[in-house]
Amino acid sequence: MIVKDEESRLAKCLNSAKNLIDEIIIVDTGSEDKTIEIAQSFGARVESYGWNHDFSVARNEALKYATGDWILVLDADEVLSPKIIPHIQEVMKMDDYILINLLRQEIGAHQSPYSLVSRLFRRHPEISFTRPYHAIVDDSISEILHKEPYWQIGHLTEVGILHDGYQKDIINQQDKFAKAQVAMENFIANNHHDPYVCSKLGALYIESGRVNDGIQLLLRGIASKQANSDLMYELHYHLGIGYTHAQNIKQALIHYQAATKLVVFPMLKLGAYNNLGSLFKEAGDLKNAKMAYSMTIRIDPNFAAGHYNLGLVLKAMGLFVDAIASYQKAIQLNPNYADAYQNLGVAWLKIGNVKAALPAFNKAISLHETHNPNEAVRLRQGLQEMGFLK
Repeated sequence: MIVKDEESRLAKCLNSAKNLIDEIIIVDTGSEDKTIEIAQSFGARVESYGWNHDFSVARNEALKYATGDWILVLDADEVLSPKIIPHIQEVMKMDDYILINLLRQEIGAHQSPYSLVSRLFRRHPEISFTRPYHAIVDDSISEILHKEPYWQIGHLTEVGILHDGYQKDIINQQDKFAKAQVAMENFIANNHHDPYVCSKLGALYIESGRVNDGIQLLLRGIASKQANSDLMYELHYHLGIGYTHAQNIKQALIHYQAATKLVVFPMLKLGAYNNLGSLFKEAGDLKNAKMAYSMTIRIDPNFAAGHYNLGLVLKAMGLFVDAIASYQKAIQLNPNYADAYQNLGVAWLKIGNVKAALPAFNKAISLHETHNPNEAVRLRQGLQEMGFLK
């Protein structure tokens, strides 16, 4: 791990991995809180390193001190899923694998709920991290495979890592966009057509409002013809987001559909199908919207937003009983889903079941009062005007 001022999250991260690991190597890049003391309380070896705006250099510093046969890389805003531990223990017994990609779930992310990350690999003298931000070992692994073709790369299909660092309040608090932009712009100045950084920096530009700049970088990444299938998916996916922001829906549809046709791990396609469904729904193409949202829950039956979005389309199609079932499934998966309760109430009203609608509306109001008080007021006033509430 590399860390700085992570006293609020480090213990949770290390606790999640303690039943798997034999040693903890932590490189601290200038903490002024209790990060080092917490790390040492877990028996970690802590080394200090002066931060130079390059995550790959810091991660390589940490690699120098590792002695185990396998390396697991975590960040402080991540936890290891308990369910993945026996799978990791099993795969480490296999002699053929040099790298195992882990499925990471992005908690609270508005886009891309899942990603594959190269975080579990053998300790090998030629494995090192590259790229100043989003540091990866993939480049060095590719070089090793050319010289040592007997190695294999695999992935585990269970969610392995839970990551909460992409929630907007965390990003704003830690100024993540600014740090990422500086690091990646310095890199791409000398690596103009690198598809990986074109993808990451292009997506960041779009997220921060520089939509046209982001689109041009993403197109450059595709034009490089150096991207593998997973990276090509990212490039098309983020172009879908970019063109949506630019109000060019035709191009957004083209790139989302291109993303869904690529041969990649199915969970990665969840975001593309979900966004595709939203574009179809907004265009009034309910049939294709239903197909896209149905695909999201086929890929991940536990995707609450997929069930909710499918419910919206079913309601728009007049299929109120089916919509109710979809909303109820979304609520089962996410009991605090205020919008699902609200739309469940509407669907119950549509079939004349006021008795079932009112508890759903009351629950929606209660949940909205915490996170969206204006909506709670609006909903309560609307129900009062219809005579359902006093």
